[in-house]
Amino acid sequence: MTQQPPSEAVDRPAVGSYPTYAGAQRAVDFLADNKFPVEHIAIIGTDLRMVETVLRRLTRGRAALAGAGTGAWFGLLVGLLLTVFAAGTHSVIALLVSGVVYGAIFGAIFGFVGHAMTGGQRDFASRSQIVASRYDVVADAEVAEEAKNMLARLAMREG
Repeated sequence: MTQQPPSEAVDRPAVGSYPTYAGAQRAVDFLADNKFPVEHIAIIGTDLRMVETVLRRLTRGRAALAGAGTGAWFGLLVGLLLTVFAAGTHSVIALLVSGVVYGAIFGAIFGFVGHAMTGGQRDFASRSQIVASRYDVVADAEVAEEAKNMLARLAMREG
């Protein structure tokens, strides 16, 4: 199966339009559940924008705590990798515990120092995502009418 270039996906007729990605995904899932050849379908988001949601104020203490958590996980991973070469059960446990402890300590230090070096320029934690104002479900021209009719049945059933 060959994948179509993005420009060809955009030029296909819209068979449904949804305000959320979940709605468009539900429409394609409905088509798939009803044995429609979904390889002829694409979801296209339009009017993209970046949304950054501020989660909380970030202090040096919180940065150190977050760094400690990340460092502990990394230390656990390193400890697990080193256990491959360990001989006894006690040395395995010691490697895991020391990996977590040293990872947490160094992670806390790096988190604290890293935040302190920003000079107060970014004293908050956030999450970013790209969202679209509308999501169109498009189909190849030869199956577009069938897809549109099937999605009309879905709309009547949900509405």
